[in-house]
Amino acid sequence: MVSSRRSIAGPSTLTGWFKSSYSGGDQGECLEVARGYAAVPVRDSKAADGPTLVFSADGWSSFVTSIRRGAFPS
Repeated sequence: MVSSRRSIAGPSTLTGWFKSSYSGGDQGECLEVARGYAAVPVRDSKAADGPTLVFSADGWSSFVTSIRRGAFPS
């Protein structure tokens, strides 16, 4: 599933995609994450057939924790 570039060219084979409950409205800034994989696939919800980035579980967890702590102000 993971390439050396940390992306997947054809994510259509992945299942279990979900969008955060915080992604409301039609602002177009939503990510989707697929559950059930050792690595964490992430894609742009507007481009479901586009490339998918792949993060380690620890890397994704650190990113989410940083977001919750306000490390990336809007």
